[in-house]
Amino acid sequence: MAIISSTIHIFVFLLAMEPGLIWGTNTSPCCEPVEATDNDKIQFALNLEFMEAEFFLRGALGEGLDAINSSLAEGGPPPIGARKANLDPLTHRIIEEFGYQEVGHIRAIINTVGGFPRPLIDLSPQNFAKLFNKAVGFTLKPSFDPYANSLNYLLASYVIPYVGLVGYVGTIPGLTYYTTRRTLIMPRTHLEYGYFIVVGSFTFGSGIWAGCSDKNIVERASHVWHKDEGLRVPKKLGAENRTTSNILSADAYSLSYLANTAEILRTVYGTGNESRPGGFYPHGANGNIARSFLFPDKY
Repeated sequence: MAIISSTIHIFVFLLAMEPGLIWGTNTSPCCEPVEATDNDKIQFALNLEFMEAEFFLRGALGEGLDAINSSLAEGGPPPIGARKANLDPLTHRIIEEFGYQEVGHIRAIINTVGGFPRPLIDLSPQNFAKLFNKAVGFTLKPSFDPYANSLNYLLASYVIPYVGLVGYVGTIPGLTYYTTRRTLIMPRTHLEYGYFIVVGSFTFGSGIWAGCSDKNIVERASHVWHKDEGLRVPKKLGAENRTTSNILSADAYSLSYLANTAEILRTVYGTGNESRPGGFYPHGANGNIARSFLFPDKY
């Protein structure tokens, strides 16, 4: 019962605000993306692709990018703490497919604009536990472990594709060349939304939300980022004010939300500051954009 209780609390939180937003409010003075070329902007996405690939591959197979195509990592360190998850057969097949697709995405970016070494990525249960503890405002007991079962893994998976999605949507308007948008970023955005739909549908359909009643968590969560509303919303926030489901998170015009590079870094670092690494990237993300926030005097 304790495990179920912890999962319910987490799910209430996710209903309120989507997991890409759960790291806290912005405490950084830097609000605009840095000046960057199209190549820099596309390369920035490699940080998220590496994280997705490692999480999905290791969750499904117990081994990551180094076992599938080690050259893509360019000598970067393996992730911390990721392991094979206790998944049911259907979830296993879905996550395995996601993992292989992420390898293709990495390969596409590197073949198009070049790459950089895989950054150090923390996918440990302890890191996810800190994430969800921070989200709900208290220490969950037992600690949240994304690898413990299929539902936990899907809840954790909700974090990762979502950040990638809003990042890609935020990248498109800033790209100079239409060819780059059409051949690389726009198709990737469609697939990212596909991940979001699958994971959102599985968690929404689980029925676990029916037992949720902790309104304090919902109220706390709703003040964090103000862009997303969650998987269940009042009709006034639903599509054309006619739905209470919100599987595809979108604005008042049913268009996807976007995030600039600084907002993404604040989220994945877990510090609320794009210049202070932590969270999923304890040593910071790689590429010119991410490093320029860490070492502005060099860029």
